Amino acid sequence: MALSQKLLDAMNEQVKHELYSAYLYLSMSAYCESVNLPGFAHWLRVQVQEEMQHGMKFYDFINERGGRVVLQAIDRPPTAFESPLDIFEKTLEHERKVTDLIHGLYALAVEEKDYASQVFLQWFVTEQVEEENSATQILETLRRIGDQGHALLVLDRELARRGAVGGQSDGPGE
Repeated sequence: MALSQKLLDAMNEQVKHELYSAYLYLSMSAYCESVNLPGFAHWLRVQVQEEMQHGMKFYDFINERGGRVVLQAIDRPPTAFESPLDIFEKTLEHERKVTDLIHGLYALAVEEKDYASQVFLQWFVTEQVEEENSATQILETLRRIGDQGHALLVLDRELARRGAVGGQSDGPGE
């Protein structure tokens, strides 16, 4: 069974959202590099890789189901951030938005009685729990330690230990 037009359009829109997420985290990483927080920058670049993979999962699924991927314009992400705390507040807010988008897709797949899409989207439902938890852990740590001082540098070093996609360590936010 091919994707319904409604579900195809929504999944094409989700490809855009996943690629925007990668673009957003790359912008955040650039900020961290500019303020000499290489561990934060690294953590965010690994996040970029994950988001690109998520976009490609949708891309491949659309093709596997006989749909046509139609790429859409990606908005420019913000480039000015106040601090690592600001970045992770925005990260959690963004991940919550993505969770809402995934839940909407899942609800649409249920409405369309598209069981293959429901199974596919279940992976993303689970992934979003992990994404929100990861962002929350780092955000709560930043709220405790603040944006200055030795503890921030310790956290920066800890975030630098995050492995590449497919081989991540068990550091904060994993």
